[in-house]
Amino acid sequence: MNTGYVWHELYGWWDMGSGGLAPADPRMGLQPLAHWAHPDTKRRLHELVAVSGIIESLTRISPRKATEEELLRVHLPEHVHRIQRESDAPKGGDAGDGNSPFGAGGYEIARLSAGGAIALVEAVVQGKVDNGYAVINPPGHHARSDHGMGFCVFNNVAVATRHVQRELGVGRVAVVDWDVHHGNGTQQIFWEDPSVLTISIHQERCFPTDSGFVEESGAGRGEGFALNVPLAPGSGHGAYLYAMSQVIVPALRAFKPELIIVASGLDAGIHDPLARQLATSETFAAMTRQILDVAGDVCGGKVAILQEGGYSPHYVPFCGAAIIAELAGIEPLFDPYLAVTAGSRGFDLEPHQRREIDQIVDETRSRYPG
Repeated sequence: MNTGYVWHELYGWWDMGSGGLAPADPRMGLQPLAHWAHPDTKRRLHELVAVSGIIESLTRISPRKATEEELLRVHLPEHVHRIQRESDAPKGGDAGDGNSPFGAGGYEIARLSAGGAIALVEAVVQGKVDNGYAVINPPGHHARSDHGMGFCVFNNVAVATRHVQRELGVGRVAVVDWDVHHGNGTQQIFWEDPSVLTISIHQERCFPTDSGFVEESGAGRGEGFALNVPLAPGSGHGAYLYAMSQVIVPALRAFKPELIIVASGLDAGIHDPLARQLATSETFAAMTRQILDVAGDVCGGKVAILQEGGYSPHYVPFCGAAIIAELAGIEPLFDPYLAVTAGSRGFDLEPHQRREIDQIVDETRSRYPG
């Protein structure tokens, strides 16, 4: 298997400043500390891929900066130009929600992240690689057309999707978002677009707390082309795989995309500080296998996986490496955390989780786009 791989050292230079979910502020008791979205999680993933030798089985793809024209295919000029202006300020600016700071020069790194997404999907569509993984940063799936949020500046998935549709003649694209937080920005951008099926499997009411419900299904010509699979906190390996097989894979087969893009947040991992799910590296590898199997049937195996969130510097590298090894068809790395995590309560599918997922199946199956 010829698997593409994108990384650039500047992704590890993305500056989120100090603080947790908000900037440090002594008046509020918020002490300075490395931000949860510190780029070390992605840098450590890349370094594990390199040091383990996985990288020797991959085809390196060089990212480039997305052009302003490419960003404006999905974002309003006001948003793009504001990010550019604030990036020129000595201390940078904010993506748009007041809780997503970035340092000086952030506009250029955000363009490089979107451009890395473009470079990977282009290589997959053109057949230069069979599939691929892009460890890009900053993430993008919360970024709406008019503003960024949730540590996201530009919507990398959406920018890459529009690129292959406009420049390479791709018609139908499916986006599967397994970040633990709802892919609200991607959903908003394609809300009325029947050429893009957006699927988000996430922790219910985690972030944003007011979106990601089963009832959200698109509007206008895009009605039925948005699919949400909210899982209860405490969902683990069994629940994720059951939801994939019962909800997501059938929807992909019905839609028959020409390309599958995965928004790969790794924050459903059991050690993540910003969610309460129990996925392991084996979970991510198994979900990748399900995606590859359906892609082999409907779109010639064309799968591009783009990095989103993930906030455990200890566990993100092992989850990401498991996905990449599955894509490349090579032996996975030993996961030293599995001896503890795989035996925890919630690893297997619980009866109440099965009932809740079956209810989602009942509510959504009639809406699967064909």
